[in-house]
Amino acid sequence: MSHPHPELSAPGPLPPRGLRVTPLGGLGEIGRNMTVFEYDGRLLIVDCGVLFPEDHHPGVDLILPDFEPIRDRLADVEALVLTHGHEDHIGAVPFLLRERGDIPLVGSQLTLALLTSKLREHRLKETVHHQVREGDRLSLGPFDLEFVAVNHSIPDALAVAIRTGAGLVLHTGDFKMDQLPLDGRITDLRALARLGEEGVDLFLVDSTNAEVPGFNTLERDITPVLERVFHQSSQRVIVACFASHVHRVQQVMDVAVANGRKVAYVGRSMIRNMGIARDLGHLQVPPDTLVDSKEIGDYPPEEIVLISTGSQGEPLSALSRIAQRNHNFVHIEEGDTVVLASSLIPGNENAVYRVINGLSRWGANVVHKGNALVHVSGHASAGELLYCYNIVRPRNVLPVHGEVRHMIANGALARQTGVPADRVVLAEDGVVVDLLDGVASVAGKVDCGYVFVDGASVGDVTEASLKDRRILGEEGFISVMVVIDSVTGKVAGGPEIHARGFLEDDSTFDEIIPEVVQALDRAVADGVSDSHQLQQTIRRVVGRWVSNRHRRRPMIIPVVVEA
Repeated sequence: MSHPHPELSAPGPLPPRGLRVTPLGGLGEIGRNMTVFEYDGRLLIVDCGVLFPEDHHPGVDLILPDFEPIRDRLADVEALVLTHGHEDHIGAVPFLLRERGDIPLVGSQLTLALLTSKLREHRLKETVHHQVREGDRLSLGPFDLEFVAVNHSIPDALAVAIRTGAGLVLHTGDFKMDQLPLDGRITDLRALARLGEEGVDLFLVDSTNAEVPGFNTLERDITPVLERVFHQSSQRVIVACFASHVHRVQQVMDVAVANGRKVAYVGRSMIRNMGIARDLGHLQVPPDTLVDSKEIGDYPPEEIVLISTGSQGEPLSALSRIAQRNHNFVHIEEGDTVVLASSLIPGNENAVYRVINGLSRWGANVVHKGNALVHVSGHASAGELLYCYNIVRPRNVLPVHGEVRHMIANGALARQTGVPADRVVLAEDGVVVDLLDGVASVAGKVDCGYVFVDGASVGDVTEASLKDRRILGEEGFISVMVVIDSVTGKVAGGPEIHARGFLEDDSTFDEIIPEVVQALDRAVADGVSDSHQLQQTIRRVVGRWVSNRHRRRPMIIPVVVEA
């Protein structure tokens, strides 16, 4: 297996009849999925998603793929293909369309409906849509596309086969192989086998669960567990899941109806997405089942089920506000049952446990994946991946969608099924892979980083400013104000030292003030008159004292004023 190396240089020109694959996100993290395919001077993009921030991204709302490597080539983009409607695959589309608003969008009915709603929120005009379904073929420039049904934790997911003069590429998107799915739409193994017979030159495979042995549990096995939870609950049941998990919502709704309970959605994205799913026939809602969440007080607690967003502990989500008891109309009571019907996305563990603790503190019975079968993954486990490799028999493999450990495990599975080690290419974001004469190999690397969205600002927040925010949040800050006589160079006022998030009693700094004055006098005596250098002197003295005395490294902001 070939591993990416940070010292890779920029790739050279793409050879004639070669296909270039450049992942701009999703290889090295769970989210931000975006891959660019180049052939004959034209580009095809598959997915354009967001990554949600973790604790070490203070103040950040979303993280986008880096569009910079293709910014001057957006006119060459034939289309953006969307494999399914999850945020980590469609969430960054509005930001890309701000760069070029007429990029044609290709996707299934539900995927495009969810995206259209998102574009409306961003006040963007609708661009050309190519609505496709499994079995469809679509030619766009030099790219001939075929779409294959795959089973995932959202309806209408598709894999895409891309034919060019360089060969056949198969991109699974996110998928698993539930053989008895709730909607009856299985991953089309016959189509995968047919493409394998044609000859798949490069196989891009979902890596998320490559470390998990065996096969996933069936979705329908969750229903008996939900029934047991409902039977044991004499008060309200609150179920938190992803706002796009139509199958899970359907299960909850069916069990609620069987137990004589009304259902209310809590959370704007849940209300919006389930409305779209119902309109398109993906969600069956029995008559007189839904009630407005603001009216839940009109019903006895044993007759209500709430389906809420916030299963990942998002700070502003409905469930987090419920756990903190600051939701407008949902208040946890002792004896309520809360079901977290989702897996833990890596990085969200602490936030989810905070929510669980908050709910438990108010007397709720919290049911989650750790103590009951209330969720199964939407991604293929190792057994399913082996099955696919044996069906497709690809010539080259590029693991995608996962952290580095997931992709390494996926590559190892490919080798076990007979794919030569030198044909399993392990790449990360920005690593360029060329398919030429039936062989895939690393061709170089493009600069490709995180793009942070902070409020209305896109890209203005840098890693350096995030580091400053982390220091401010964890270590606090100290401000030092000094007035220097412009004639004598002596300290004429101050130093005034104030701290926040650290030593709140400013008198603590009285002992360091003489040292600061002495250091400034010495610097001036040595001919230092530049205010920036004097600020550095202050920073060194105060920083050394704080480190030695308090073992802390706060941000120090010195200000030197000449008078």
